[in-house]
Amino acid sequence: MLTKSEEEIMNLLWEVGEPLASSEIVNKSENRTWKKSYINLLINSLLSKQMIEVVGVKQMTKNYARTFKPTMSRYAYLVKNLFSQKGFSEENIPDIFAELLLNTESPAVIDKMQAQLEKKKQEFESEQDVSA
Repeated sequence: MLTKSEEEIMNLLWEVGEPLASSEIVNKSENRTWKKSYINLLINSLLSKQMIEVVGVKQMTKNYARTFKPTMSRYAYLVKNLFSQKGFSEENIPDIFAELLLNTESPAVIDKMQAQLEKKKQEFESEQDVSA
């Protein structure tokens, strides 16, 4: 699980969609006055939780700084978070899927969901054919 501050950094990285240095994270974090030492603690924590990775270095004025990007999408994180909930099991997925359908008003979104289900079914069928 992520702390609120860690989630804010992750949301920023997901929204920006490009690797950022710690100073850029501070500058782009509206309504935040994180000190340099605190942002470094947060980044180190996110690195140890394998939520972000170092993808390069960038020249920032006279110095070079590491740049970071998420290791997973926002949606992968949400699913990982859901699966880590106490009492959650794979058997809960159909009920969650049903709730998603109930809260979806776009036929295009439902079509995408159906296409994903068909794709997954075909993958299972292909695996069974190979193992037979």
